[in-house]
Amino acid sequence: MMLCCRLSAQNSDDARSLIKEGQKLSDEKKYTEAIEKYREALKLDTGNMFADYQLANSLFLSDKGPEGIPYLNKITQSDNKLKGAAYDLLGLIYFKNKQYIEAETAAISAIKIDLKHASSQRMYALVSFHQNKRAQAFLGFCSFILLEPNTARSAEAYGNMQHIIQGGALKPESGEMQSHAIEANVNALNQAITQAVADFSKRRYASAGDLLNAELTAIFTNIGKLAEKQTGNDFFRNYLAAYFYKLAQSPNMPAFARLVSSSTPESAKWIKEHPQQMTDLDNWIKNTERGF
Repeated sequence: MMLCCRLSAQNSDDARSLIKEGQKLSDEKKYTEAIEKYREALKLDTGNMFADYQLANSLFLSDKGPEGIPYLNKITQSDNKLKGAAYDLLGLIYFKNKQYIEAETAAISAIKIDLKHASSQRMYALVSFHQNKRAQAFLGFCSFILLEPNTARSAEAYGNMQHIIQGGALKPESGEMQSHAIEANVNALNQAITQAVADFSKRRYASAGDLLNAELTAIFTNIGKLAEKQTGNDFFRNYLAAYFYKLAQSPNMPAFARLVSSSTPESAKWIKEHPQQMTDLDNWIKNTERGF
């Protein structure tokens, strides 16, 4: 019995050593060699989920992402600290493979595990955009920017939001959902954005930030009211639509409009000149619960 325990402990130690070697090789972008180290580690310690994750990650980085799915599924099927990261990587694999429905499911699972993981929020927005779910994508980008407001990715997200406001939709690629196949609820939500901003081109505002504030308030209100009447898709209705509808009814929309557009000089200047309003928005975010 003691011999068995000693052998098991030795195998675990050897597996950890192999994983460290694999990580070093992966850092050097020697993914094929890294993959072999992780496979060897798993032969010694089949329950080592860190090896499962690192193997899947190296497969993804070497353009063999789908081969890593079984290893990630193994992680997601048990309670462990890597579960959120595994769902996030699954989302990336599915996204790269244009399996947008599966990527959306993985992103939602990752968000539920870690509400502050910005990349999962961004993934949800992107895969929704690729399915022409414009309302889901729009609110997803807003949610992402709340967590990561001042990066190149947030500036890109704001650009995507502007594209949606202006009526833009991605042209379906081969294998993607065609516009006529969009379900009624999604189509109604898409139209809610169109209707919300229909008359803004005829109005005049003192600044681009004021215009964005008005547009966002109208969009959040239209989507929120409509989502309340719909059934299904609880994640979107509760976590996104209901939350941003509450925000639209608060006095914090001017600050939020500048936050999401902070990549523009005008909004960056406004933020510096209105510290109290930014603090009020931050407090609202901290104190307002988001359900699923």
